[in-house]
Amino acid sequence: MKNMTLPPELAFSLGSENKDFAIKAGLDQPLKKSYSLIRFGILWSAFTSIFVFVFFGPLLVGKEVHFETNGVPTVASLDNVSPLIIPALIIGTFVLAGIGMISWGIYAIHKKGGYFVGTPTRLIHYQNGNIRSIDWEQFSGDIEVDSNAQKGNISLQMRTGKMESRKNGPDRYVPDFIYISEIPNAFEVEQICRKRIKENDPTPAKN
Repeated sequence: MKNMTLPPELAFSLGSENKDFAIKAGLDQPLKKSYSLIRFGILWSAFTSIFVFVFFGPLLVGKEVHFETNGVPTVASLDNVSPLIIPALIIGTFVLAGIGMISWGIYAIHKKGGYFVGTPTRLIHYQNGNIRSIDWEQFSGDIEVDSNAQKGNISLQMRTGKMESRKNGPDRYVPDFIYISEIPNAFEVEQICRKRIKENDPTPAKN
């Protein structure tokens, strides 16, 4: 895991640092996350298609569409489509959101994960010419591994994150994650990451 040939920029960034591991991730994120996004996008699109059918279906067969705008009865037809402009923009936004989720999920299935190098003090990620260096102290130590005999996925939870608002509940904190996906020897890499995170923990447990 240490003797992999690295891109020149990444090798230069490492300098003389010792490498715990050097791997090339097959994917940018676990397949299950991409599939979940595609499924949600399909459900979203199916739901919004109901509104498309209700508002625009009658027009396709030459009928009128009856609805209310600010409590005022409104009628739209092929000869008078202006009342449908605002509903069309709103519905179109939701339709595009569904298509966007499906498209991004399909793209993520094929997006490569780049190179990951672990050193005693940091984790380095190289992808498409960009280098990101993350000190081990930035990780919380919460690690998930999903692996078989060939390849596996590692999810490293970080101390950073953001608040996410929810319609039917209080806001919740969502941590950031680093994904090292579709790699060999996933459990071995996970053990190294866990060791380094513990060694660099800025808030070690008191004796």
